[in-house]
Amino acid sequence: MVRGLTILALLLTPISGALAAADLEKGKRLHDKQCVSCHIERYGGDGSQMYLRRDRIIHDRVALGQRVAACNAMTNAGWFPEDEENVAAWLAQRYYKFK
Repeated sequence: MVRGLTILALLLTPISGALAAADLEKGKRLHDKQCVSCHIERYGGDGSQMYLRRDRIIHDRVALGQRVAACNAMTNAGWFPEDEENVAAWLAQRYYKFK
């Protein structure tokens, strides 16, 4: 139930509000600890190609939040919804720059 409310809040929160409320530094730390090694394994280099490739499937904040939640579940990272939000906000600010 809490996770559903968090996703609903993300859907209803403007991007600027979500980014302002998120802890971007914590999002970066969580990403670096949990995500980078898998992305390097799949894409090589420093793993950032995951976000920079031409055929990327993430085109908005909602899809990014869903992908972060799915990766959290697949890797058993154990992140709380606010951790997912922090990671998604950091990725949005660093790579996606949604309009």
